[in-house]
Amino acid sequence: MKRLLLILLFLLPRLLFAGDPGESKARGYFFAVGVGPRIPFGSFASKTVFGYGFNAEISYVDNKIMPFFLFGKIGFEQFPGSQEFYQDSEYSHYSVQYLPVSVGVRHYFAPILKNVFLLTPIAEVSGSLIVFQELHDFKPGVNRNGYIDDGVKFGGSAGFGVSAFVLEMMASYNVYNNDQFFSFDLKVRLPLYVSF
Repeated sequence: MKRLLLILLFLLPRLLFAGDPGESKARGYFFAVGVGPRIPFGSFASKTVFGYGFNAEISYVDNKIMPFFLFGKIGFEQFPGSQEFYQDSEYSHYSVQYLPVSVGVRHYFAPILKNVFLLTPIAEVSGSLIVFQELHDFKPGVNRNGYIDDGVKFGGSAGFGVSAFVLEMMASYNVYNNDQFFSFDLKVRLPLYVSF
């Protein structure tokens, strides 16, 4: 059974992406790193303030699926508790950290600026598996012990931005179960491998 699975994993991509022998094929792999602020809203904003996050991504494109890029991304996001939340509750400290692992698709639209440099609008959607950790500490005299809550959530995001190919700016709406926030990332994208 394992041998059959290995053979299928080896042959299936070659069968799916096999083209005519005379067909020209362009494809590439790209690596990107992004960083930026995270802005909570809704009930999530009632207990947290501005956070931060960063991520690393590998994307793939092929001339058969252009202008779509497939990508996988891993990130880190942290949100500290708000002072108002501490004043109105029994908490002395609260914070939440996310480690999202995402897969998605990005679409590059026709360039809006070509003369000086290439500026292209982009849109993306992704689904995520999120490992989270929430730290709960309470004020002295409350007689409650602090604890750490951790586990796994599912979520997704949708975003829109602009790309100058090597440099990108992306604004995304993120939903991790009941927690919602906007993220703004500045990314540097570099080619790892390109063939024609």
